[in-house]
Amino acid sequence: MNLRQIEYAVTVAETENFTRAAQACHTVQSALSHQIARLEDELGAPLFERSSRRVRLTPAGRAFLPAARQLLHDAQRVRDEVAAASGQIRGTLAVSLISALTAPDVVALLDRFHGRHPRVDVRLTSGMSEAMLADVREHRADVAFVGLWSGEEITGLNTLLLCDEALVALLPPDHPLATRSQLDLQALAAERWVDYRAGSSARRQTDEAFSAAGYDRHVHFEIDHLGLLERIVRRGLAVGMVPAGLAAGLPGLAAVPVRDAPTRRVYCVWARQPTPAAQAFIELVAEAAKEA
Repeated sequence: MNLRQIEYAVTVAETENFTRAAQACHTVQSALSHQIARLEDELGAPLFERSSRRVRLTPAGRAFLPAARQLLHDAQRVRDEVAAASGQIRGTLAVSLISALTAPDVVALLDRFHGRHPRVDVRLTSGMSEAMLADVREHRADVAFVGLWSGEEITGLNTLLLCDEALVALLPPDHPLATRSQLDLQALAAERWVDYRAGSSARRQTDEAFSAAGYDRHVHFEIDHLGLLERIVRRGLAVGMVPAGLAAGLPGLAAVPVRDAPTRRVYCVWARQPTPAAQAFIELVAEAAKEA
């Protein structure tokens, strides 16, 4: 068993395709397939169920994958730690953030980071908080900026609380409630709603608030990105809730404070043992948090 075989197997698991995995690993498919076959022989169990359309993990493959990712992470960490001891921070920095992030300015932080550490390969993605937490735990991301409802705990990761944000009602300008100086959940309960997917942390912020207040509401549109929420509200199809700081950047829509509004907590999260590149970036985030 060697690191190259493990890398090939992890890439196949992530792409669910031998051809795409070979391309991602910059090798030919026959060589990748041969190395994975050797790895399976050594492990004494098949890792993948192969079909003409898709590749799926076997039970043995599902047991293999977390440990394999950890091995690859640890091997890269050894290289990066040795380089850092010589005064060079290099490797990769994978950062994820929610689309509704209002602060800090992650792009500005990455620009500052690149100026200090130009040898680090920076990658940036966006997504839902719960998926990004899993990515950090499983070493698919180094650092994530997530928004959680106030009753949710984060386990197994380092955290830096950046802010607590109250949500405001987001309404089309011609909505009957748009001219109010303040609303409450009772006034909003009967409206058609656009919100994030059921079960997501972003959705629980509003679900828990309405449940605690004793009001039912109906979510007609489920989305996973702020841009779609904005478009639905602009068309007058539904009302939504967004952080107050974010609503300020949506001209033409009415943002009305809500007396008993839910809140979200915004965190920066990272692994218990960050890479040198991740540690350097986290220090920048902490600096920005103190300046805010």
